[in-house]
Parts: sequence; C-alpha cells; structure tokens
Amino acid sequence: MQKADAGRPRILIAEGDRNVRDLQAYFLNDAGFDVEFADDGQSALDRVRAAAPALLITEILIPKIDGLALCRLVRSDDTVGDVPVIVFSILAAAARANDAGAAAFLRKPLVESTFLAAINGVLMKSNAGATAP
Repeated sequence: MQKADAGRPRILIAEGDRNVRDLQAYFLNDAGFDVEFADDGQSALDRVRAAAPALLITEILIPKIDGLALCRLVRSDDTVGDVPVIVFSILAAAARANDAGAAAFLRKPLVESTFLAAINGVLMKSNAGATAP
C-alpha cells in the first residue's frame, strides 16, 4: 500500500463530476485520507502504475477508458500489486462491477456513512492494514 507523506492512506478517484469530487474530497480528507483525482480512465491508470494508491475509486462513465475497463486493467496488471477498486456510479451495475473485479460497488448519490464504511471495509479486506487514521 502506498501512503502519503503524512502517513495517511492515499485514495485515487476517477470522477468527472466536480460536485461529486468536492464532496468526496471533503469526506475523505475529514476521515484522514489523502485524495487525488483523475479526470479520465487513462490518467487514472497512468497514476496507479506510477505510484499505487491504497485504493482506486472509479465512476463507470469517465472518458478515454471507462471505469469498468479501468477496473479490469488494474486487476490484471501485475505491476501495480493488489490495488483494490471500488466502482461508484449512477448506473445500476453491481453485477458488471463484480465481473470486472471490483472489491465493492456503490450506487450514487453519495452518502457519507455508506461511502466511508465501504472504503474502510475494502481497505481492511485488502489485508494492507489500512483504515482511516
């Protein structure tokens, strides 16, 4: 697991909606995580390969590489380790996210308690010992 300089787990989020990004950043920073955003799937994949985050969260509807394809690419890439992926989307696509290898699926709208519980649960399952500080 990659940690930020302050020892806070780093979460990479591929999300195009500025309002959703602002809420995610607020909730995650408040919960003790460092957050980084990518505007599209290719940028997210490049960032995962450059420095694996503790967790990748992706919307399905993002440009260049959609979130499900991004999930499949990350899950099949031996160079990035075991970066868990949460698919967080407006689409009802839990089965497709599971088939793509996602550790969890969350459906929008963003609900802080559900969002943070899913993140902490996935990080605990990843056996990396990463939970909110």
